[in-house]
Amino acid sequence: MSDTVQALGDRKGCGPLIPPLSIAQRPLRQQVFERVRAAGQIARVQVAKDLSVSPASVTTLTSDLIDSGLLEEIAAPREAEAARGRPAVLLGVRPAAHLVAGIKLSDRENSAVVVDFAGNLLAGEALPRRPGALTLRELLDATETLLDRVCAAAGIARGDLSAVGLGVPGFVDSHAGTVHWSPVLADRQVPLAAAASARLGQPVEIDNDANLVTLAELWFGAGRKRGDFAVVTIEHGLGMGFVLNHRIYRGSQGLGMELGHTKVQLDGALCRCGQRGCLEAYVADYALVREAQTALNWTHGESGPTGVLLESLFDHAKAGNRAARSIFHRAGRYLALGLANVVNIFDPELIILSGERMRYDYLYAKETMAEMQAMVLNTGRPMPKVQIHAWGDLLWAHGAAALALSTLTETLVGPMREMAAQ
Repeated sequence: MSDTVQALGDRKGCGPLIPPLSIAQRPLRQQVFERVRAAGQIARVQVAKDLSVSPASVTTLTSDLIDSGLLEEIAAPREAEAARGRPAVLLGVRPAAHLVAGIKLSDRENSAVVVDFAGNLLAGEALPRRPGALTLRELLDATETLLDRVCAAAGIARGDLSAVGLGVPGFVDSHAGTVHWSPVLADRQVPLAAAASARLGQPVEIDNDANLVTLAELWFGAGRKRGDFAVVTIEHGLGMGFVLNHRIYRGSQGLGMELGHTKVQLDGALCRCGQRGCLEAYVADYALVREAQTALNWTHGESGPTGVLLESLFDHAKAGNRAARSIFHRAGRYLALGLANVVNIFDPELIILSGERMRYDYLYAKETMAEMQAMVLNTGRPMPKVQIHAWGDLLWAHGAAALALSTLTETLVGPMREMAAQ
């Protein structure tokens, strides 16, 4: 079980730990709720102290949230049996208030989780799938099958869910609910959110897979206390998510942070997006396999699933094959170039390298980090910390669940709810 899965079930809270004055437009009611959710369990007086507001205001707002069924009171455990007086009362998110599902669809495996309103994991499922692009109907069929399976594992009906988060690789406009291009879809400009909502009978929010990993880190992982950090994912493609002021940044049209499709070579290698010279075309799984087919004289008869071929390439490199090692080394240099550009443009306090590829240490060896440092502007200040998180595939689904929780929270206690109540 991964650290993320453990964090989902230990009642230590979830969601970004946002300083009280960092986002002024958030209603105080929302700030109170988010502070309780982030803490897991917390006293009213501590909420007032953390948010620099009066205890009376916190009491009024938490009473309203309790009446609404979103928060609950929890008796604090006594430190000793001989303790006298009334036990302290803590606040926590009411787990049963809402249930959400998170689903990640990929080239090789689809995964899903169900979590409660407090972020506790109830069930997780993963199903392999055949490679290749699907029609919208086929993709919705696979989504519905997986959702029904994970709901059954959680002991709930699909109708018990309040929202579903859904992630796919590619160019996704989360605001419009549209997938402009994805390697898992045969068509372009697909209104996936609306189509999935109609099929599943639940509100559906969509995003690209790199943003899902970023949301998972922001809600459950190393990014909870970080104001600004980047997550770079390396698997069959290369993606990036970025958190700015404790919120994920998507760009004006929801299509930003496409690090994999920044250009590193004019008229360079062909990328699966159809353009040439993209960073992904030198670093992603399919790029390494393509290099290996030439350098190692792999014939078409030796072709197979990308994952199998990549494992073979890695085995050759470990055994000392110079051509195999040079392929990883070259990819590491391009990765260093991409990371240096991220540092020079955004100056994040943390970069997280995530994805199954992180098992292949040739891509983040000391030489790669040293090369990245050599390409970063020399200001005399420390480099951002780089962490390696080789999570399993369920992490992506956790990020999709965080997407659903985030949207649901905005609906229940965010600015739009405040405006509707006026």
